[in-house]
Amino acid sequence: MKRKWDSDTATSSATGGGSESLGAEFDVFLNFRGPDTRLNFTDLLYHSLDGAGIRVFLDDEIRKGEKIGGELLHAINDSRFYVPIFSKNYASSAWCLRELAHMVECSRRSTEKVILPIFFDVDPYDVKLRTELYADALKKHEDRFSSDEIQLWKKALTEVASIKGWHCKDRG
Repeated sequence: MKRKWDSDTATSSATGGGSESLGAEFDVFLNFRGPDTRLNFTDLLYHSLDGAGIRVFLDDEIRKGEKIGGELLHAINDSRFYVPIFSKNYASSAWCLRELAHMVECSRRSTEKVILPIFFDVDPYDVKLRTELYADALKKHEDRFSSDEIQLWKKALTEVASIKGWHCKDRG
């Protein structure tokens, strides 16, 4: 996991403090499908934000079958901005979908938590399940996850896809 720490943040975190806004430990939480964007767009975005002094949480570990929790859950809870980077294979990752659903839940509890979506080589219509791309990916999860969890993911996808974001289709 890559995190932007500076000496002031480390000191205030150790003493129970945090960022001036919301006590957030991180300014930005990046949510992305690693094989699609890790070595290009997400890496560039991370380094640009980090270089500007923005504290970014980027989880770059591969987790198969793990439940959301621990440090990752803490990072989502303690971030001010959520940046889901929707890509062609995003919805094939249960982990991405779990994170997204949790970000939506956190943003509902606090008006100061903001979701800023990026559509990387996909269209919001894909994310809203109006095309086969994401709809088919969700169908493949049905044998492994409960219908309640799948519905939660569908609601999170359609809600976030309705937020005005940045479109990077055919630019990557």
